Amino acid sequence: MPDLLLELFSEEIPARMHAKAADDLRRMVTDKLVAEGLVYEGAKAFATPRRLALTVHGIPARQPDLKTERRGPKMGAPDAAVQGFLKATGLKSLDEAKIQRDPKGDFYIALIEKPGRDAIDVLAEILPVIIRTFPWPKSMRWGARSGKPGSLNWVRPLHAITATFGLETEEPDVVPFSVDGIEAGQTTYGHRFLAPAAIQVRRFEDYEAKLLDAKVVLDPERRKDAILTDAKQLAFAQGFDLVEDQNLLDEVAGLVEWPVVLMGSFEPEFLATPAEVIRATIRNNQKCFVVSDPKSTDKAGKLANKFILVANIEATDGGKTIIAGNERVIRARLSDAKFFYETDLKTKLEDRLPKFEQIVFHEKLGTQAARIKRIERLAAEVAPLVGADVGKATRAAHLAKADLLTEVVGEFPEVQGLMGKYYGLAQGEDASVAAACEEHYKPQGPADRVPADPVSVAVALADKLDTLVGFWAIDEKPTGSKDPYALRRAALGVIRLVAENALRLSLLKVAESAIAGLREVGTPYALVDHYKVPSDLLAFFADRLKVQLREQGARHDLVDAVFALGGQDDLLMIVRRVEALGKFLESDDGKNLLAGTKRAGNILSIEEKKDKRTFDGAPDAALYGLGEEKALAKAIGEVQAEASAAVAKEDFAAAMSAMAKLRPPVDAFFDKVRVNDDDPKVRENRLKLLNEIRSATRAVADFSKIQD
Repeated sequence: MPDLLLELFSEEIPARMHAKAADDLRRMVTDKLVAEGLVYEGAKAFATPRRLALTVHGIPARQPDLKTERRGPKMGAPDAAVQGFLKATGLKSLDEAKIQRDPKGDFYIALIEKPGRDAIDVLAEILPVIIRTFPWPKSMRWGARSGKPGSLNWVRPLHAITATFGLETEEPDVVPFSVDGIEAGQTTYGHRFLAPAAIQVRRFEDYEAKLLDAKVVLDPERRKDAILTDAKQLAFAQGFDLVEDQNLLDEVAGLVEWPVVLMGSFEPEFLATPAEVIRATIRNNQKCFVVSDPKSTDKAGKLANKFILVANIEATDGGKTIIAGNERVIRARLSDAKFFYETDLKTKLEDRLPKFEQIVFHEKLGTQAARIKRIERLAAEVAPLVGADVGKATRAAHLAKADLLTEVVGEFPEVQGLMGKYYGLAQGEDASVAAACEEHYKPQGPADRVPADPVSVAVALADKLDTLVGFWAIDEKPTGSKDPYALRRAALGVIRLVAENALRLSLLKVAESAIAGLREVGTPYALVDHYKVPSDLLAFFADRLKVQLREQGARHDLVDAVFALGGQDDLLMIVRRVEALGKFLESDDGKNLLAGTKRAGNILSIEEKKDKRTFDGAPDAALYGLGEEKALAKAIGEVQAEASAAVAKEDFAAAMSAMAKLRPPVDAFFDKVRVNDDDPKVRENRLKLLNEIRSATRAVADFSKIQD
């Protein structure tokens, strides 16, 4: 079957847009093809700085013919309805229609046959629409046509369109269309400087090969591999190790079509500046990689006074001019960074804090200074719960935000917290206090490290819980996909801090303490029903915990089953209970007991609805007429006591083992006993016994919340 080659050749497309643009092009074209009945075999899109390309192979040469039936008016309908039906279906008269018999009468049916079109004609129709409606984040108009209505908007000036369609064994045809005066053809262009001449292409295979000959690596993954391999080898040859940076690699690969890796250097005295600042300076300003010295005695690996850049040209002087230009810019930038760092060291962290009185954290939650006071207060209360020194936790909370006002963080926001640690150590702070200045922001995502030092944990929890409680108090909760204050991330951070450090913490009590802090420090806004905040927030944590456990492979319905018991605000115990419940339900005993409990619950629901009452209260042992009833009642009493005792000891595995003892008597009860006995008293007693099953299992979880 024929293949499509499409290339949109333009001025340089911003690197940050490449990946989405390639995916959008593939999706838009293939979705349209499928909608037109042209089901393809495969598709792949590519992006370079000056082109978007797409190959779709295995497209049928022609659309299938379509036959559809359209129902018309009843026989004997008014003439206006008949004429409308004929016009809509293209029939000349009712003689061309069929008659379909129906209980409601006889109706006219038109059989409409729509012959399929050649695929190349369909492509000529859909491709211009896709190009004109392409969803660039930002676009522009240019040239003489730009002032005319309907002129093309594109990310950068579009120069050429390549569009061919045909079988591999035949000469392909050009898809006949134009966009804003640009005719589709078979002409593309190579590297802007190394091979700028026009290139004639036929299909994807020779297109990719000819571009490579013209110094253009089409596949971004291939460019990334080349850059990474060459950079590692160049660093190794000089006795260094490349400091890998995936995000920078993605960006640099989007800036070049023919990557050429070179190495430059800077003065050794700049290495007195923290490595992270050097890296941020070189990365942000020149898009270059840094290298480390494996011979350094620093366990973390000390940076070398070298950097690796990626050029887009094979220079005649071997890249000397390019290297010199980058060295000149990097030298100036590092001089600025060094000056900022040395200037910052002259002012103590605590001396910066008064400026926070003039900085508003949120109009309804007061200044940043007020927030720091709340975090200090809450960190002092949380510290004993996590094994941290109260004095150190309070001091760390006091200084944690101070580096936001430093020159380095003002220039490079990504090193906030980290610079607080450096400045804290420089002014003689305790190592735990300094570390907390950096680590209190963590974890910031599922892959981020979780702090383990108790002081860091105390401040991190205080920071995140103050944020959550504060925004809950002013009714600024996440809605749908919107979460402008990253509250979901904060909640997941709390969950990871608690779970991975095995902390025993009552969320309700800590949230209530945070509310008290809001009242004490004062805010410019009357809190919204603050008494409900902790319980509402607990439900939010339940949702976040479900997300967390689901990502770890656990079942989210088990979280519902545990939270449904009420009063569950110890996240560590919830996680352990969910884990034990999950293992229990994987066993035969667990599966069968769940089935029996569900059956009991279903019967009770039906009968309670029918009788408009519940069947609470203890069953009457005198009404047990069958051995299975007596055995079940005895087992429930024993199991309930044993499971409750195990839960009280927080031995959830033992509680599940106790629950497993219910399985045989429950199975026997449903096998031998008819619940809806003819005697009303016996029936009621048996329904109460079923309710006892439900009550017994609630010692560990609400089984009604568990999905089969």
